[in-house]
Amino acid sequence: MKQQNIYILAIESSCDDTSAAVLCNNKVLSNVVATQKVHEEYGGVVPELASRAHQQNIVPVVHQALLKANIVKKQLDAIAFTRGPGLLGSLLVGTSFAKSLALGLQIPLIEVNHMQAHILAHFIDEGQKMPEFPFLALTISGGHTQIVLVKNHFEMEILGETLDDAVGEAFDKSAKLLGLPYPGGPLVDKNAQKGNEKAFIFPKPKVDGLNFSFSGLKTSILYFLQRNTAQDPAFITSHINDICASIQFTILEILMDKLKKASESTGIKQIAIGGGVAANSGIRQRLSDAEKELGWKTFIPKFEYCTDNAAMIGIVGYLKYLNDDFAKQSIAAKARYVI
Repeated sequence: MKQQNIYILAIESSCDDTSAAVLCNNKVLSNVVATQKVHEEYGGVVPELASRAHQQNIVPVVHQALLKANIVKKQLDAIAFTRGPGLLGSLLVGTSFAKSLALGLQIPLIEVNHMQAHILAHFIDEGQKMPEFPFLALTISGGHTQIVLVKNHFEMEILGETLDDAVGEAFDKSAKLLGLPYPGGPLVDKNAQKGNEKAFIFPKPKVDGLNFSFSGLKTSILYFLQRNTAQDPAFITSHINDICASIQFTILEILMDKLKKASESTGIKQIAIGGGVAANSGIRQRLSDAEKELGWKTFIPKFEYCTDNAAMIGIVGYLKYLNDDFAKQSIAAKARYVI
């Protein structure tokens, strides 16, 4: 029989956010995120700078998470950490810290797949309705675009994924072409809300099955901007809202077309989203509309559980703790780590 209250310290360091969270069972007591500003001048994440910043941030972030949760280290029952996928240098910082702390406290170590955590973030208990198994998960981020059949907490099957670029990268690269600062995805969304989504037509790639492709779309956007700015140098500035709205509309059409196809082929109408792009207002609206139009039950995480955060690592840690699914001290980080 497990003890009543299980305290998990979770650590997330897969990319450029250093995060630590404390969970008591499936409830979040604290979720602290330190965002790295150093990458903004480079227009993207610089791996070496990211790992150095993690080394600077991890101790104060963990300290802050424990303070906010109002517990001390000796109350912890386990340490959960992101093993992968992600930037290897960044993952090594979190992995090494988690292993050392677990060893020092003589408590179990729990390894977590970052993408699995984005999906299972829906099981953090905040009084909301949670998905019932089986359900479909659309994971959309800067590094991933996947449709996943979720059979239970730990049995998942990828039904479709991107063949080239991730959807978050498509947003960020489009923003860069428009001269918007990094990270540009949220700025495309912000401008899109003020524009006409039918102002410009961009081609949707023809990809078999449930897989995605975004590289062709990026190329068509580049050529479109080159053609129009050659005729009018101020074209982007004067049409920024309509361009953003049209780009966002096309990307969301690609995502929704595949999601509808997945729902039809599996007969599953419970749909959950996860990952940084799940914060996009357009995809949230499209899923809400699908509830009425298609009879779906949709599950959309709170904004703080969309982007990289340790609370989602903690919920997987808690579920694994219940199964006595612990890692050995010899475990190593994995840059590529399939669900």
